[in-house]
Amino acid sequence: MNLDELKQKPLAMMTGEELAFIMDSTMAAWMTEYANNNQRRIYYGIEGIAQIFGCSVPTANRIKKSGVIDDAITQIDRQIVIDGALALELAKKAGTIKTRCNP
Repeated sequence: MNLDELKQKPLAMMTGEELAFIMDSTMAAWMTEYANNNQRRIYYGIEGIAQIFGCSVPTANRIKKSGVIDDAITQIDRQIVIDGALALELAKKAGTIKTRCNP
């Protein structure tokens, strides 16, 4: 079945199989997009680091100063932007930072 042709067909003229095909195709595309969006979580500031690692703000400050997650941090003027998934991955590779849970 061609998805573009089915989208042009009136709903009342569709069979159940055609409608199910459109719904499956749409849901598959939506789930792929949703999964891609959830893989990259962005956090801001020292509070964001504290959220990622489930720790206090002073501990988050020590983590930032340690340099372990530097590749996950982008700093523009005074704003710190952290890629959460990358920060957790870097910390796991280093093995020096223990996390309570993943975001």
